Amino acid sequence: MAQSLKEIAKMIDHSLLHPTMDDEQLVAECEVAKRYDTASVCIKPYAVPLAAELLEGTDVAVGTVIGFPHGSNHIQVKVDEAERACAEGATELDFVVNVGKVLSRDWNYIDQEVKAMVEVAHSNGAILKMIFENDFLDDDELKIKLCEMCNTHGVDFAKTSTGFGYVKQENGMYQYFGATDHDLKLMREHCDPEVEVKAAGKVRTLDDVLRVKDLGVTRIGATATEAILEEAKRRGFE
Repeated sequence: MAQSLKEIAKMIDHSLLHPTMDDEQLVAECEVAKRYDTASVCIKPYAVPLAAELLEGTDVAVGTVIGFPHGSNHIQVKVDEAERACAEGATELDFVVNVGKVLSRDWNYIDQEVKAMVEVAHSNGAILKMIFENDFLDDDELKIKLCEMCNTHGVDFAKTSTGFGYVKQENGMYQYFGATDHDLKLMREHCDPEVEVKAAGKVRTLDDVLRVKDLGVTRIGATATEAILEEAKRRGFE
């Protein structure tokens, strides 16, 4: 169990990625992150300068996404996007691996992509998180191979999901499962100790946070940050 309110807050990347969030909402949610002293905000790429300005002088990092949400951009486009994000003030980058190439088992391509993303992130002093989008991967061997790629190239975090990986169900509706316990255990088992694990998607309550922490997760992506931390206060975390 987490020992303090700060420890819980510093697990949270406050997620500000929904396409309908307008600038006024982004400003307000950056203030939430500042008030609760979260690990970071993960904000839409165009708004990195806004977040950098609002969070200057705080311990809340500015993060953004690369190749989001489906990971299908050319490698060079992802590199250029990462360079710009870092130039504008981002210090954490969550990039989506090319899922189609993973499903094609084109490991040479994925190797080149991960290597390029690690180089651009680390040369700019940024943390790199690789999003697997596990909802699209129905074979655990693919997830294990991605963990091994993280190990080989020194990715900082292996991350489960974008939160937008909707899969069509038999009834015609779209659903996603996000960070499942099965996947978190698998990722923690197959990632080196130096590669941390981030859970994203359906981590919405304090109990969710504590559960995934017990599985070895050190970061979560959350939109329900305020509710999680207020619940922690009510339960006596200080």
